[in-house]
Amino acid sequence: MDAIDRKILDHLLGDGRAGYAAIGDKVGLSAPAVKRRVDRLVGDGVIRGFTVVIDPDHMGWTTEAYVEVHMQGAVSPEDLRASFAKVPEVHVAATVSGPADAMLHIVARDVRDLERALERVRDETANIAHTNTSIVLSRLIDRYGP
Repeated sequence: MDAIDRKILDHLLGDGRAGYAAIGDKVGLSAPAVKRRVDRLVGDGVIRGFTVVIDPDHMGWTTEAYVEVHMQGAVSPEDLRASFAKVPEVHVAATVSGPADAMLHIVARDVRDLERALERVRDETANIAHTNTSIVLSRLIDRYGP
């Protein structure tokens, strides 16, 4: 991957619907050359897919939280993934270093919906010792979508 590939990726991150000609104008390539590079980036796994980013407010999801999950004993990442995936309000889940074992990003309609989602996380996941929840007051930077 070279500097031009990085510029193409920057433009796609800013506008995933940008046409190859528009990107080419900005990076100094023809539309077919940009297409070949994008196809190569997809083939190499640099670009894993294209998606729609939905504004949570328009969906009625007005409450977000980051949740630290602390486990009792060892639980595999595969088991955590399977458990967290059963709760649709969990938009992102990751194992992390530090005192918590995992971190969740939950998006819900309101605080009551958040509480129900947290209860489902606890019900679906064996061996949770406790969770710490921080409700988002405002997003300051959102580079890659919610």
